[in-house]
Amino acid sequence: MTTRFLSSALVALAALMAVRVAPVNAHHSFAAEFDASKPVTIKGVVAQIEWKNPHVWFYVNVKDEDGRTTRWACEMGAPHQLQGRGWLRDTMKIGDVVTVEGSLARDGSKRANARTVTTADGKTLGAASSGDPTTRP
Repeated sequence: MTTRFLSSALVALAALMAVRVAPVNAHHSFAAEFDASKPVTIKGVVAQIEWKNPHVWFYVNVKDEDGRTTRWACEMGAPHQLQGRGWLRDTMKIGDVVTVEGSLARDGSKRANARTVTTADGKTLGAASSGDPTTRP
């Protein structure tokens, strides 16, 4: 009986040790972070692109009237949603000039949920925004 208990306990302990706790990316609602009543259009140079789930993020350096540069963070949909709208990983590259139309962050920070992105060659693509009613998961 003791051997059976010890064996079971060791198996249970080994199973617990084998379990890895992976980081979980919390998904948020559009309305919690962005305000659809505050449209924003920004034009600037792509500085960074993070093509990963659950959202693709890219960062744009935008110059103001005084010549100061501000970095904006722009959220798009998931990679598979973007691919369905014609995006490829290399559609937008670091150094490209893009125009982004979307919704401003509720907290007023330099973040936007992109609705469309117009690339340097004039091509406008949907950004699979979670704030766009035509976007399907």
